[in-house]
Amino acid sequence: MNSHKSFHLFNYAFFIVLSLLCLLPIVHVLAESFSSNSAVTSGMVDLWPVDFTLDSYRYVLSKPELYRAFGISVERLAAGTLINLVLCVMIAYPLSKEVKSFRARTFFAWFFVFTMLFNGGLIPSYMVVRYTGLLDSIGALTLSNAVNVFFVVLMLNFFRGLPKELEEAAFVDGAGHWTTLWRIYVPLSTPSIATIALFSMVFHWNSWFDGLIFMNSPDHYPLASYLQTVVNVSLQQLMEQGDLNNLVEVSDRTARAAQILVTTAPILVAYPFLQRYFVKGIVLGSVKG
Repeated sequence: MNSHKSFHLFNYAFFIVLSLLCLLPIVHVLAESFSSNSAVTSGMVDLWPVDFTLDSYRYVLSKPELYRAFGISVERLAAGTLINLVLCVMIAYPLSKEVKSFRARTFFAWFFVFTMLFNGGLIPSYMVVRYTGLLDSIGALTLSNAVNVFFVVLMLNFFRGLPKELEEAAFVDGAGHWTTLWRIYVPLSTPSIATIALFSMVFHWNSWFDGLIFMNSPDHYPLASYLQTVVNVSLQQLMEQGDLNNLVEVSDRTARAAQILVTTAPILVAYPFLQRYFVKGIVLGSVKG
């Protein structure tokens, strides 16, 4: 009994420490974003704002480039997540069948597994996007990542865990595979689909490197790519704006801290609505079948 309690105490302590290690850097960035330039530069800011000010947020939110990049990221997230989900479901359904029902199942399953282990690399990927005419378009960001094999594996294992009697009853009633998939399998797979949607949303929102290589113009950068190339706040820029308050209160560090908080807010808002499906979808999609 004592060993059982010690095990639980160790787990609680370990995960509390791990949570703090993940949370404290975010709190520190939040504190810097609300602090003055002098306080941040002098190293006075830890976990609480010093000389509280909103000037960094005013400066960040006044930049039209941020709104343009934000809109591109929203467009990418909506289109990319929808494409990921539709293709994932359509690929996972036939792969979840037995070999006697789909004879080519083994070949296609190994084909997708192979793509998880090996890929063509950066240059072939760029050439494919270029010669398909997707360069410098939203399609380069969404179609180049249209199929994630990890999502497919989660979904097909979830499909395998559904009672086969449901499919048999649908076939008896005259339904085909297409109707069975969208009328029976998909509605019953809400936890797995929500989990995959969350993974896909986080990927598309945070992905920045593909924006740098597939977009010729900075005007087409998604938000993450824009943040990687954002112009540092300089004294000359602030003097040209005629804002003496920004000269004192805004710096590169405080502006970047504000940008980080502004850009992570949408994912933080969406996560609570999908979190209740997350653990269930991962567990069912990974162990069933």
